[in-house]
Amino acid sequence: MSSLNLDDFTDLIERPDGGVRRDAEARRERQIVPPGALGRLDDLGEWLAAAQSAVPVRPIGRARVVLFAGDHGVAELGVSARPAGTADQLVRGVLDGSSPVAVLARRLDVPVRVVDLALDCDPGSLPEEVVRHRVRRGSGRIDIEDALTLEEAEAAFRAGVAVADEEADSGTDLVVLGDLSVGGTTAAAVLVAALCGTDASVVTGRGGRAIDDLAWMRKCAAVRDALRRARPVLGEQLQLLAAVGGADLAAMTGFLLQSAVRKMPVILDGVVSAACALVAQRVAFRAPDWWLAGQNSGEPAQAKALDRMAIEPLLDHGVKVGEGTGALLALPLVQAAAALAAELPEREPAEPEKTADDSEAEEKNLAEEYDAT
Repeated sequence: MSSLNLDDFTDLIERPDGGVRRDAEARRERQIVPPGALGRLDDLGEWLAAAQSAVPVRPIGRARVVLFAGDHGVAELGVSARPAGTADQLVRGVLDGSSPVAVLARRLDVPVRVVDLALDCDPGSLPEEVVRHRVRRGSGRIDIEDALTLEEAEAAFRAGVAVADEEADSGTDLVVLGDLSVGGTTAAAVLVAALCGTDASVVTGRGGRAIDDLAWMRKCAAVRDALRRARPVLGEQLQLLAAVGGADLAAMTGFLLQSAVRKMPVILDGVVSAACALVAQRVAFRAPDWWLAGQNSGEPAQAKALDRMAIEPLLDHGVKVGEGTGALLALPLVQAAAALAAELPEREPAEPEKTADDSEAEEKNLAEEYDAT
């Protein structure tokens, strides 16, 4: 039995400040560019003001990319274009600066943090700051067994909460959230299908490195079999993550909830972060008000999850690589919205129009002044 009470998050999470948002909207109406002329940038600026409880909004100065890493046993079925147990290669690409997210982060001057929860490799082969939150080596094969024990799921969830606290305490003002996993999109599809009540074929995509038709059919079958195991525990989100999620997904869910508690905005990347967000919404219904979706990854499960949470992606460029890349591409857009909301000047107050009475009074005053002379 878990000692973790997820219901506490419902009480701890508040919505972004509605009064501040109205103040931000009023300020926007006074600026020299007409309201609506900047499109969605107006909404983003007002959302940020509410999240920060500040008008004018403060610039995004300490953004950070946080990537949760893990291997999934279901990859042994050939559901991914990458060999099972090779997520550590993705991690090394980020650490040595050769991956797309590392290149973009370097260009945007945004630090990247990698958190290993369940990589299938020797922990001594990676830096201590990467592996210190590891729960286990790989997650179970969710079509036939639980991904984690309940104790491991709780440990992973608490690790995500701890990472969120560390980021908030260090002054991070916005997080770009992604994953580094092999088999993670299969687990994510199961979570979305279970929570949305859909069939496996509706949510099963082809992953960042597209799989062929045979692999897609194997993936559908794995999602279908895992769904049978997910349905009995739908009412208990931690048990759901233990049964068909994984250590990295459990940690991301904890991270998202605690980020909302700490009022730290998050940009979601692809299907894995969207699936974790959907689980987190089941825990605390106000939490999605603190999240943005960076991009449309093309994965059907992501679209299903975002639609359920009423979150519209900021970008749709067909970026499928994952690893936080698409969400990081959206960061300059959010920064631009903050800059425009804060720095556009306000219009000069208009001269009040003269009424007939005002004109008569002015003529009378002039006549009196003339008579006096």
